[in-house]
Amino acid sequence: MVAIGLSAGAVARIRFAVSCLWEVVAAVRVLRDPGSHAVHLPWVRRVAVPHDTLLWELVPREPAYLPDFLTPPPTGLTPELGVELARLRATPAAVVRGHLDLYGHRTPAVRELYADPATGLARLSTEIEAFWHTAIAADWPRIQLLLDAEIFARARALAGNGAAGLLNDLHERVRWEAGTLSISQRYCTAEDVSDGTGLVLVPSVFVWPAVLSIFAGDVPQLAYPARGVATLWEPRRESTDALGAVLGRGRTRLLIELDAPSSTTELARRTGMTAGGVSQHLSALRAAGLVAAHRQGRSVLNVRTALAEALLSSAR
Repeated sequence: MVAIGLSAGAVARIRFAVSCLWEVVAAVRVLRDPGSHAVHLPWVRRVAVPHDTLLWELVPREPAYLPDFLTPPPTGLTPELGVELARLRATPAAVVRGHLDLYGHRTPAVRELYADPATGLARLSTEIEAFWHTAIAADWPRIQLLLDAEIFARARALAGNGAAGLLNDLHERVRWEAGTLSISQRYCTAEDVSDGTGLVLVPSVFVWPAVLSIFAGDVPQLAYPARGVATLWEPRRESTDALGAVLGRGRTRLLIELDAPSSTTELARRTGMTAGGVSQHLSALRAAGLVAAHRQGRSVLNVRTALAEALLSSAR
């Protein structure tokens, strides 16, 4: 158990961010031990393991220490892999070596990184980009929608329940009480969080079912599992003739596709319908109380209501 003091100023500066690099390192950790991440097995079965790479050697099985320089703090809400990789490549050599001193697992490739961090980070950046495009990029639009919906829901919880309600609902390993954030996790330094830095909360798909944290350095981060991860890899449920006869095939298809919050554009891409057609169907479904819409930044995410869930359940 690690206890970190959170000042009032730090609590006031809590922010959310989505990170491509956090998803990459957490995804590699899933591949290290698929049996401990059963929700992600459908993804694991279709992804090649990145053996013989520096990336693979730097990401150990849980609960071993994950070098902190792999996940520099995200700068904004909307992630860009290229921006994050540039920050990774700019990591000072002393920081890389300091983290590797804690890591201790010195393969030849890791020793080369220690000896020449600039060259090693360039290699690592290339490997991360390759892994991203082969293992994550195709699923990223859907993953990002789920993460955006998570941030929307947590932001509302923060507004309604305050910092205590937000932090105590993130994960069973995380508790905040009397100005102290307690995390049941090994290999986490426990310096208090100062007023100026705040805390970055990073919702993640692949970090499930654990939490990962960084409290060393200038900007502390806590990556936690986003809600709804279990639905991400589920096969699409087929519409039934009975429900299709009542609602129409197009509207029934949209309800089935809304197993995760989605934008009109994303629904059009997945169903092959025109954006205008999707918009008309969604308007009808909202009028019937089957779909609700929530704004997230510049996007509007559509979600099924409890009534829609009941209809789909009864029709299966």
